[in-house]
Amino acid sequence: MHWPWVAALSPTITSTGAGEIDVLVANAALPASGLLSDYSIDQIDRALDVNLRAPIVMAKLAGERMAARRRGRLVFISSLSGKAASGQASLYNATKFGMRGFALALREDMRPHNVGVSTVFPGFIRDAGMFADSGATLPRGIGTRSPRDVARATVRAVEQNLAEADVAPLSLRLATPVRRRRPRPGSRRPGPFRR
Repeated sequence: MHWPWVAALSPTITSTGAGEIDVLVANAALPASGLLSDYSIDQIDRALDVNLRAPIVMAKLAGERMAARRRGRLVFISSLSGKAASGQASLYNATKFGMRGFALALREDMRPHNVGVSTVFPGFIRDAGMFADSGATLPRGIGTRSPRDVARATVRAVEQNLAEADVAPLSLRLATPVRRRRPRPGSRRPGPFRR
């Protein structure tokens, strides 16, 4: 399959005109909630391209240059959906779980080259992004965080070379390991861990 966006992306990452890339933050994503049977093959491909393939390609292109210079940081903005599965979000969960596994393995690969790899896992973010754009309401007691909180976590992950940083109220962060052990099949709620 031909990937025209890779050809367009490559020069952007490999020659910025402003010098070398010190920190790459991959933060694009498409919502992908609903039953898998509701998606066409083209829609599945698009979700995989944007949510998983594009960050991997960007990491390859920027990471090679960072490794050669022996410095740099790669940061992936994911979602708590990459840590806990939820009903009617199998495609979105797959891309976010895939991103988590990729980032953790890449972190080990890049360690000898002094290149840090971090993943930031937002929960529900108000005022911007997929959750805010959806207009969905949360069940009582489920809190949100702000885009500024995501930015702060990203800066902290870069400065401290953290493998992972969660951006969610304590109650939601505590619920994530429970949902990992016991996902609720057939849940009718909108995927509670999508950003």
